[in-house]
Amino acid sequence: MASQVFSRIRCGITSSAWRRPRTVLWATVGVVALGFLIALEIAARHYGLPGPITNQVKEVVVAPKSGPLLYASMALMMVVLTWRERLIAAGVAVGIDVVFLLVRWATDTKMGFGNGALWVVLGYAVIAVTRRTGRERVLLLKGVGLGLLLVAGRKTGDTWLLITSKTRPTVLDQYVATADHALGNPSWVAGRIVRATGSIGDHVLDYVYIQLAVAAVVVALYQLRNVAAERRFPRHHLVRTFLVIGLLGPGIYMLFPVVGPIFAYGADGGHWAVADQWPHTAPALATPHHMPFDEITPRNCMPSLHTAWATAIFIHSRKGPRLLRFAGTFWLIATLGATLGFGYHYGTDIIAGVVFTLTIEAALRSLERGWDRSGIQLVAYGTTVFAALLVSYRYLPVEMAALPSVFGPLLALAMVSVIYGYIRTTGPWEPKTAPVPQPEPQPELV
Repeated sequence: MASQVFSRIRCGITSSAWRRPRTVLWATVGVVALGFLIALEIAARHYGLPGPITNQVKEVVVAPKSGPLLYASMALMMVVLTWRERLIAAGVAVGIDVVFLLVRWATDTKMGFGNGALWVVLGYAVIAVTRRTGRERVLLLKGVGLGLLLVAGRKTGDTWLLITSKTRPTVLDQYVATADHALGNPSWVAGRIVRATGSIGDHVLDYVYIQLAVAAVVVALYQLRNVAAERRFPRHHLVRTFLVIGLLGPGIYMLFPVVGPIFAYGADGGHWAVADQWPHTAPALATPHHMPFDEITPRNCMPSLHTAWATAIFIHSRKGPRLLRFAGTFWLIATLGATLGFGYHYGTDIIAGVVFTLTIEAALRSLERGWDRSGIQLVAYGTTVFAALLVSYRYLPVEMAALPSVFGPLLALAMVSVIYGYIRTTGPWEPKTAPVPQPEPQPELV
């Protein structure tokens, strides 16, 4: 009896000691996130435009910018609900949207859907505070927070892009385009291929490119499918990686502003472009310079966050069923085709995006399982390779273009080395499944 009492006390102390740092950590993260949103709101107001908080509040009533994204966020929130509650929530969301659509049609205002999904998510936040207690309240608030974070991430990204265009009057496209000669100018090659496929290929790739967040939600829903039954979230899932990529990526935009080949070397750049030669004629080799650009086009190329997000989807879909694995592979390949084929990115951006994602994924997984030597080494190596890529693009582009047979394989090798390091390091982290014991044959049954 005494040993049982001491055991319970010891377990209680351990549990309390474990929960307190995590509570402080999440409280700190919440405060920092709120302060970050307020800072972005102030920055956007400085340029005469609404910020992420204002844009999100407006979508309670006005036509949303992306209805599918709002319904995807509601789907993420519903992982904590029972099937009966999910059906009711979906029905309420659709009903509210029908009312909004009828009102907009009658008043001849801009059409759009998704308000109902946002109303349902906010409604469950109220239910969590007023009708739930204890662990059930925390679980429901986590679900609501997960859904709202997906939408807030989109609004935050839009504001970040505005800030990059306003605060970075010059861009480094000439440096990146020169370095891209080492890879054979893949954006120009992919651009000609996409144009050769006609409208079908263009529409398919455009849909994949635009609906990347929805694809991420599909994979995340599979990972979170047991939350309602187990009443807890898994230790690591795709949404966390997605949000961290979106949080850190724009910071690199500010350090390395690039607008992309279709703007710097294409018709979309207008008189700001070097010339109208994308995708037919690759830029000639010359000494690169900083080039001024307009205050509208986002500097959102380095690294390619679409590639980073598609890579994260691919990684997290590997543990799913065959159809999900196939979808993750397709989305990665199609996203690479779209980013290059539409002229939004250079090949060097793609390599940086892959390294960027693997480093973040390794850091998040190490944070959850506990930092050890292998995790620290992998994150440090990925960070070093990523920094080396940016430095080489900026200070060695002429040398890279002059020796493509040397620097092209080196760039590919740098990316492959991070991929190999990630697979080799994280492989032993996967839980080992014990073999199913086979019953021994019974002599009397033979």
